[in-house]
Amino acid sequence: MSHAPSSQPAQQPHVSQQPQNAQQPQNTQHPLPQAVLWDMDGTLVDTEPYWFNAQFGLVADHGGSWSEDQARSLVGADLRESARRLRTEGGVDLPLEDVAAEILRRVVAQFQAGAPWRPGGRELLAAVRAAGVPCALVTMSWEVLAREFVALLPAGTFDAVVTGDVVKRGKPAPDPYLEAARRLGVDPARCVALEDSTTGISSALAAGVPTVGIPCVVELEARPGLVRVASLEGRDVAWLAAVAAGAAGDEGASTPLQR
Repeated sequence: MSHAPSSQPAQQPHVSQQPQNAQQPQNTQHPLPQAVLWDMDGTLVDTEPYWFNAQFGLVADHGGSWSEDQARSLVGADLRESARRLRTEGGVDLPLEDVAAEILRRVVAQFQAGAPWRPGGRELLAAVRAAGVPCALVTMSWEVLAREFVALLPAGTFDAVVTGDVVKRGKPAPDPYLEAARRLGVDPARCVALEDSTTGISSALAAGVPTVGIPCVVELEARPGLVRVASLEGRDVAWLAAVAAGAAGDEGASTPLQR
């Protein structure tokens, strides 16, 4: 497993306000974001139940107990932290690395059987790419799962992929989003992040990125710099430009999906 050598990203280069090769939509009054930084689980694809199933199954196999609240508290968390808590709270009697690997194996198996997109996610991702705005995938899933997701998309959809096994500190620390911005050569404050969890939102905001919150399995509280919406359906690049400019209002959507 590889890790970044330091949690402090290198100083970012000077970048222009408008991304290269971007096509300014006619219906926006604001500059396009320099990049759009996408969470994966629960934001683009509704895979949070896969993680729940993996946790409950592994704990049950080891004769332990696990609750819905415990599972929800790990939404968006670094996989190492999830593995640690499954050992200490769930009674999973395996080395930490083995717990993480087994959880990941179970999630990947479910993902390969089907990856349900969240409403509007695929369409907005395609629109952003069509406008020439760079995209990064910023996920606490490890590279083996992110690779499965990226393989579903046209080549070059993401200009950078930052996964939980390549950063020293995962979400809610700012490192994943700062690393994504560093790789793209953009200013975090001129980007937009899309997230579904409190943990992920904390990471993006700590990195100085204007953030969209789309609740999936946990409620999202109002926070400065956060725009909450019920879904990404009907959203376009002009709206993302407004988010980046601080001109998009919080719509107050805080309730997770009904399952």
